Amino acid sequence: MTTSIFGEVIRVRKFTNGDIEIDFYHDDQITEYRYSADPSRLGNFPKDLAETLASTLDTIICIEIFFQDNGTPSHIELEQCDDEEDDEEDDEEDDDD
Repeated sequence: MTTSIFGEVIRVRKFTNGDIEIDFYHDDQITEYRYSADPSRLGNFPKDLAETLASTLDTIICIEIFFQDNGTPSHIELEQCDDEEDDEEDDEEDDDD
């Protein structure tokens, strides 16, 4: 059975040694994911998925991360997020009518 979480990237740290650390916001919490080429360091994300996640920083792209039964990420899905501020403004305009 596959599990998934839905959220957005809020911070990315890229290091000269090639490591990537990503702060992912979901369910009102922040989870750190990382990729490392050094096998002695804990890396829990494949490089291509980590780079794709990092590229979404400062966008209105929401991400769903899918995990295998053993907790290893299997794939991600990207979609445009709804802008909550625009939705609130639309609601206020509707109320004024």
